[in-house]
Amino acid sequence: MQNKLDLRRTLLSKRNALAADQRALFDRRLGDKILQWWRTEKPASIGVYWPMRGEPDLHQAYAELNATGVQLALPLIVGDNVPLQFVAWTPGEALRKDRLGTDIPVADNPLIQPQALLIPCLGFNADCFRLGYGGGFYDRTLATEPRPRTLGVAYAFGEVDFTAEVYDISLDAVVTEEATFRGR
Repeated sequence: MQNKLDLRRTLLSKRNALAADQRALFDRRLGDKILQWWRTEKPASIGVYWPMRGEPDLHQAYAELNATGVQLALPLIVGDNVPLQFVAWTPGEALRKDRLGTDIPVADNPLIQPQALLIPCLGFNADCFRLGYGGGFYDRTLATEPRPRTLGVAYAFGEVDFTAEVYDISLDAVVTEEATFRGR
């Protein structure tokens, strides 16, 4: 079993090595699976993410969710050791970079508490624990109440073996371009 730092390096390298056509195919498949999940779960509001560092691009799925009336929101980093907040967002709205390079709306949109979150995963294990970049923002967010439903988003090669730490919080499910994994 590799340590998390080595896993992060390996998975970032694999993600960055994806050919553009392969990435586009995987992202379409992921978007379809997310829309299927939404049709089952029916959350009225979803915290989504703007892709960075080669994360799956779900813009088409976001547009479709928005067209059905789902309120979307982007994460807002308000401090180094505090949970994320989520700001209302509509696809097509102008964005700007925050202090950590995350895209957020230019407009002063209201904060909302999404019923569900789509969470980008660099990797994940069989128990649906997420491997991210190591900042702990999503774990701190999921430790608060009420806890939103969670769907991790990853490429299939992101399924790896690692031991969760005591502060890690399992996701309800993780979807890849190939399969859906349920938390325990």
